[in-house]
Parts: sequence; C-alpha cells; structure tokens
Amino acid sequence: MAHDPQGPRLPAARGPVSAAVRAYLSGTGALPAADTVAAAAPYGDDLQLALYLCYELHYRGFAGVDPDREWDPDLLRVRAALEHLFLTALREDTPVHASVDEALADLLVEPVEGAGVSHFLSGEGERWQVREYAVQRSLYHLKEADPHAWVLPRLSGRAKAAMAAVEFDEWGGGRPERVHAQLFADLMTDLDLDTAYGRYLDVACAETLATVNLMSLLGLHRSLRGALVGHFAAVEITSSPGSRRLAEAMRRTDAGPAAEHFYDEHVEADAVHEQVVRHEVIEGLLADEPHLASDVVFGLDVTGFLEDRLADRLLAAWRKGESSLRPASQESAGDGAAARPESEKVDIS
Repeated sequence: MAHDPQGPRLPAARGPVSAAVRAYLSGTGALPAADTVAAAAPYGDDLQLALYLCYELHYRGFAGVDPDREWDPDLLRVRAALEHLFLTALREDTPVHASVDEALADLLVEPVEGAGVSHFLSGEGERWQVREYAVQRSLYHLKEADPHAWVLPRLSGRAKAAMAAVEFDEWGGGRPERVHAQLFADLMTDLDLDTAYGRYLDVACAETLATVNLMSLLGLHRSLRGALVGHFAAVEITSSPGSRRLAEAMRRTDAGPAAEHFYDEHVEADAVHEQVVRHEVIEGLLADEPHLASDVVFGLDVTGFLEDRLADRLLAAWRKGESSLRPASQESAGDGAAARPESEKVDIS
C-alpha cells in the first residue's frame, strides 16, 4: 500500500465514528460498525469530522494515507451512511421557500443591524476575534471555488459557460497570485496565522465543518447539481455586502493590507458574480432542466441555515469574551478561553 507523504496530518478524533475512520485511513483499525454510525448526531463533532475526513480524500488527502482510499468501497459505504444522516437532517430542519424567486428575493434583504458576524466584527470585534474568524474560515477559503467546479461537467450551454466564467475569476483569471485561495493565505499571513492547507482542522468547530461538508456533499453527487448551483448562488449573492463590512473590520483592527484586499476584492468581484449567477447560471440551468427548481431552492436555503448555525456559535462565544475555537486548541496553546489580548497569536501545535 502506497502512502502519500503530502497533505495535512490526520486530525485528532472527536468520537467513536471519527476515531474509527481515522484509524482505517492510517491502517491501524477497522471502520465503524453500522450501529455506531447510526447513533451519531447529524450536526455533531464526531459525524462532521468523520464526513470531512472522507471528503478530504477527494481534495488533497492526508499525509501518510494511501491515495487509493479515495475510492475504497468499504469507506464509501460508511460515507454514504454519514451523508444520509446529514442530508436527512438538513432536509427536515431547513425552512425552504416556495420558489426560486422568493428565495433569491430574501437573500437580497440585509439582516438586522448587528445580527450577523460581519456586523459584529465591523462594529466591535477585536483583533483576536478577527483572527479566530480567519482560522474558522480557512477550511473553506483555502479551497475556495474547488467544490463548485464539480458541477461543471453536469451543466450545459448557457449555465455551463457562465459558471465557468465565474470560476475562472475565483481562480485568479489565470494569474496564480490572484487566486482567491492565495489571497486568503495572504490575509492569514497579515494576521500572523499559519497558511498551511488544513492546518486548523483540529480547532474548527462542528458548525464550520458542516458548512464545508455541505459543499462537498452537493458537489460530489450529480443528483444534487441543482442544489449546488443554489449553494453557489447564495454564496455569491450574500458575499458583497458582508465582505464590505469585513473589509471595514480588517481596517479597524489594523489587520494589514492583504487582509483588507481580500475582502475589498470580494466586494467588487462578487457584485458582478451575483448578476451572472442569478441571470445566467440559475436561469440557464432551469431553462434546460426546470424540474430542478426545488433543488435550487434547497441549495439556496440550506446554505443560509448552516451559515446561521455557525454565526450563532461564533457570536455566542465572542459576546461572552470566549474563544469560538474547540477547547482542545486552548489546551494545546496552554491558555484559557476568555479575555484574549489582541497581541496573542493563535498557535496550535
């Protein structure tokens, strides 16, 4: 069995399911039993980490893990069971709109002042909270646009051309220094954070993992292509106003020029992308496949559902002066959760 020396290290387990998946990937144990998987909480740390481990094999994998595990049939069966639990919960818990037009219209309504993470960070967030936000978001932004690329072979005509155009922008228009994942790495450098891919997986909360797992789930299943388009639209449509506030937060906390530039870039780029996605990608898809309208609505609404869960987690911690990172991070760093000074570096070894 060949072991891949590249990729991030395997993270610590968060329960019996993720422990068994981790052991299987490292060649030291068996996969979890079906009843163990069935007992996992859909939004909990254990299931979300186990699912993340399975999905990451389709991205860069993990150091010391055989690349062929990506298509291991036994592991895929476990992944399917985890996906079923997660997707069933999402379908049951997500309030959905009656139509695509209604869902899109609500996305254009700004949240109540101060209700979201970007409002909090721009108005009162401290530097340590800005840095924690970057740590949590690094799991998404360091693979930004990649999960959505899986939908390209599943689209045609107008929708495919428009989606490819937006993705080309996300990947820097052919210029590596302008790839959005690289721009976020530059932001992390300004904030004195480690830019290694997957570096902060151990400290990211379950709510963060769920937002990233959703993209992988929708991207890897052709049957969910409509929902992935909806997810992509939700991200692009809500990005510009939120990025404007986050750019203000970066300036107010002296995060640095690259940190400011990342969000300034998204204010401009995503304002354009919003129009392309709404009028070309979604309309093009539904012109070809009108039966996917309900899937697009689900993708739009489930994105907001999981983002709201993450915002609630972050704001509940920060408003008490506590860290939003998993407790293990504080144990590793040798510090407490509350009243972190601005100069403190997030350094998880």
